[in-house]
Amino acid sequence: MARRKRLTPAQPGYLEANPAELETKSMAFPATRAPVAQVAGEASAAAALQELAGEVKRARDEGWMIQALPEGQVEAGYLVRDRMLANETELAALMESLRARGQQTPVEVVQLGEARYGLISGWRRLTALRRLRTETGEDRFAMVQAVLRQPETAADAYIAMVEENEIRVGLSYYERARVAAKAVEQGVYDGEKQALLQLFSTASRPRRSKIRSFLTLYHAADDLLRFPMAIGERLGLALAKRLNSDPEQIKALRAALTESRPEDASAELICLENFLSGTVAKLSLNPSLETDKARPMPLPHGFDYSIEGINVTFGARMLTLKGPGVNDDLRQRLLAWLKDTS
Repeated sequence: MARRKRLTPAQPGYLEANPAELETKSMAFPATRAPVAQVAGEASAAAALQELAGEVKRARDEGWMIQALPEGQVEAGYLVRDRMLANETELAALMESLRARGQQTPVEVVQLGEARYGLISGWRRLTALRRLRTETGEDRFAMVQAVLRQPETAADAYIAMVEENEIRVGLSYYERARVAAKAVEQGVYDGEKQALLQLFSTASRPRRSKIRSFLTLYHAADDLLRFPMAIGERLGLALAKRLNSDPEQIKALRAALTESRPEDASAELICLENFLSGTVAKLSLNPSLETDKARPMPLPHGFDYSIEGINVTFGARMLTLKGPGVNDDLRQRLLAWLKDTS
């Protein structure tokens, strides 16, 4: 029978709460991963970064990525703008929106070179940002949010500009005709018929026909008309019909505009109406001008135009004012004027 071995009591030192650290021999543990794993990891990371960079570039080139550009790098005159002037009331409202909430909708640009971009659409937004920058000096208005487009031709750029404005804020017939004529003058299109078909491809044939009529007015007196955006559809078509039926009337129209020298849109519209009726007079709706002795002729029913954010329509014994410019201040001034003239 095997003899049992007696166990001796444990040494007290082994039961201490914090036994002294045992002396150990240094052991060689690798400080880094194995070379093969390290190379494989670095290659995977590089591939992922390259793929990400490619996706970012693709998104930027295809216009899916919004980027902040210094507003000074954006050239507003890259294209002949279809919008001739900004409505000051609407522009002021846009400035207040940008001041309060920042730019919510990006503009569209095309890259022209290193740190140079041509504006395709968003002229009103860029104009409002630049005014705010000048007015406030704040750096947040020095950058414009933009998406990059790559139109294959200048015609594609013009189409993009026109379509954006057609969707957001409709252009006047004169502005539509003007941009078609300017595009032809710059050699973008071979003729005005082609320009109308491509720039306004989504418009109906009667609508394009009306724009073509305003081309007659553009060619006849663009250099003399100061407020052509205020010319309504009915008046513009009547003028075009007169000029097309008798080309000699172009000289008469130019003489009427030169003689009357209208100071505002209302006076210019009355001058055009007088031309249609065969009456030429120097007229103004500004009551402060004592030299204006001629009385304005009655305007036809349905005659309409826009000025400073107010759309005005004349009917039978009726005058209608609509638009953002119709406010309490206008009402008070209009009532005061009526009292003074009654």
